[in-house]
Amino acid sequence: MAKGKIEIDRERCKGCGLCISVCPKQRIATSAGLNQKGYYPAEFTAAEGKDACTGCTLCAVMCPDLAIEVYRD
Repeated sequence: MAKGKIEIDRERCKGCGLCISVCPKQRIATSAGLNQKGYYPAEFTAAEGKDACTGCTLCAVMCPDLAIEVYRD
């Protein structure tokens, strides 16, 4: 299975939570801190093993703000 990671542009994210709802590995959560626009953006948490990001791109496809980039190893 491919390993992946994502990068979320904190300033572009408005915290809608769509990426959180579609992540099969639950690697995305709402940040505790605000961005410059006053939103709580999503943030990626890395993991190893069976809980690691697979690079499926569901989060990036769902993001209405194009704030997520997916990278695969």
